[in-house]
Amino acid sequence: CKKADVLDVAVFEIILAYLEKRDWKEAFFSVLPQRKGAVPLGEANELSKCAVSGKEDEDNDSDSN
Repeated sequence: CKKADVLDVAVFEIILAYLEKRDWKEAFFSVLPQRKGAVPLGEANELSKCAVSGKEDEDNDSDSN
């Protein structure tokens, strides 16, 4: 089985999911495996901001001790 064959199947599954759901975002994320860590672009930006602000909070906590 070649990678191109696997990609063809994934694209086909995404298109089928879109035809069922009529929503591209839902279609992509219902087909893509969770282990790939795919998130919508807006949510990815929010997650990275949270990670950065969370790290800053940890740094501030260690300074105050």
